[in-house]
Amino acid sequence: MKRIDIVAEARALYEDLDLQSVKRWMAGAPGRKAVGYLPVYAPKEIIHATGMLPVGVHGGGDQLEIIRGDAYYQSYICHLPRSVVELGLSGRLDCLSGMLFPSTCDVIRNLSGVWQVLKSGMYVRYLDLPQGQDLDAMVAFWASDLKILHQDLARVAGVEVDAEALRASLALYNAVRETVRALYAARRDTPERVPSEELYLLSRAGEVLPPESFMALAEAYLECVRREDVPARDNSRVVVIGAFCEQPPLGLIKTLERAGCYIVDDDFVLGNRMINHPVSLDGDPWMALSDALVRDAMKSSIFYEADPTGKKRLVKERAAAARADGVIFAAASFCDPALLDRPMLRAGADAAHVPSISFKYSENSGQFQQFREQAGTFSDAIKLWGGR
Repeated sequence: MKRIDIVAEARALYEDLDLQSVKRWMAGAPGRKAVGYLPVYAPKEIIHATGMLPVGVHGGGDQLEIIRGDAYYQSYICHLPRSVVELGLSGRLDCLSGMLFPSTCDVIRNLSGVWQVLKSGMYVRYLDLPQGQDLDAMVAFWASDLKILHQDLARVAGVEVDAEALRASLALYNAVRETVRALYAARRDTPERVPSEELYLLSRAGEVLPPESFMALAEAYLECVRREDVPARDNSRVVVIGAFCEQPPLGLIKTLERAGCYIVDDDFVLGNRMINHPVSLDGDPWMALSDALVRDAMKSSIFYEADPTGKKRLVKERAAAARADGVIFAAASFCDPALLDRPMLRAGADAAHVPSISFKYSENSGQFQQFREQAGTFSDAIKLWGGR
């Protein structure tokens, strides 16, 4: 399979707001169903263990004009919930049998209530992700919630709760995360061979494809990367932090790299690699999945962190791991978790002498010149004066 064909397939899935690929999968066998989930993290293993397809719902990006969705929310919140409501009201998400709303922020919490009003016949659940200082209590709480969610989704799917099926799903998604890490490692080590636009499209493809199909597509892409020899440019290496929920428009990602910045780490589509290491396949599978999230999740603004210095160290650690020259703090407009953390993260960057810039975007942004100028100037400054 040629690289151009792989990227074209991933792009078609990214642009498929009507979820035609999901509908084709459902039509492939009697009784198949799908369940959607909002960013940032949802336990896809639980959905998969019931035989249903997990489907990431990330809004309409710059492809969807918001008309009715604006009537449900005030103007001073992020764009994502309005576009999700627009997708729902237009019937594009009617093929889904359920929707999960993680506790990313108050807006997503409220969106779960709006969805119950809009889609009264659909299973809707707000996922109160574990937060706190007592890790053992958090693990017990989340494991209990996962069991309830599993029971609910099993009823939606018309199957019985099966611990062995869940254990098989844990193993499968361990492999998925390993594949995603391989993609990110390839870009980190040879960013000239793995444009962030292509990596992002592959990540988004993984949000709607069955996991086996996604891994096959990603492995074919990695094989193309290994075969090709692409000359490196004199670009600065940067980490993008803050774009974990409302996703940046594809044009913005392309703009940053065209401005002279190789993106060597990011938090786009963060949920597909939120857990750092394989989930244990021993013992109680719900407890194992819970323990993995509580004790081994990537640091993110959506989770409480007891260590007051943790966020200040985060930038230094991520920049060092990616061998980055600088950091770009990119957050959706009105994104409370990202923007509340930004002062602490920037303070950490300054203390570690890591150059940084910041800006805000909206998922439907169409003008990128200001971002190109800012990123281009940042890259030039790094190359001229470095980070000291």
